Amino acid sequence: MTDQVWWYTARAGGIVAWALMALGVLWGLALSTKVLKGKRRPNWILDLHRFIGGLAVVFTGVHVLAIVADSYVHFGLTEVLVPFTGDWHPVAVAWGIIGAYFLVAVEITSLLRRHLSKRAWRATHFLSFPLFVLTIVHALSAGTDRESFLLRWGVIATCVAVTVLTFIRVRQAEPRPAAPASRAPRTPERVLVGAGTRESS
Repeated sequence: MTDQVWWYTARAGGIVAWALMALGVLWGLALSTKVLKGKRRPNWILDLHRFIGGLAVVFTGVHVLAIVADSYVHFGLTEVLVPFTGDWHPVAVAWGIIGAYFLVAVEITSLLRRHLSKRAWRATHFLSFPLFVLTIVHALSAGTDRESFLLRWGVIATCVAVTVLTFIRVRQAEPRPAAPASRAPRTPERVLVGAGTRESS
């Protein structure tokens, strides 16, 4: 058990990091689609979204450091920081490395949002979608818990929720057709003539 403590730490850190990342994506979509529309949304709701993203970065760090400390696979800093440099499932591990970079980029730009243009912040924040996909591929191809019933159904349920909220968000972003200009009703000429005749009489 003592020899495998780092391996268990790496597995647990990776699963928790993925769960927090997925929760952050869901929370962000819930905010952008205005699911809570009509209700008062205090500032702590947005702060919670950022806090979840920060926790995801922390547990990703735990996941990476525990893999380096583990003696079974023999990962070094190069293998966990540079894609396709390791011998153990290099492609599967590469998805996780790229996803980690995307996660850090999204979190840093979130913290620096006030100093960035809206276009730059939004373009970087869109990395959350490929990040979501990459981490799922990494978990199901490199993770030793991919056969777990809870993990598989958790991934499926999360994918369904993200797909539904994304569809709602896209529909809300579609430009709506302009309403046709209303025309003032025209009064028939004969009515005006008739009215004038009655007034003169």
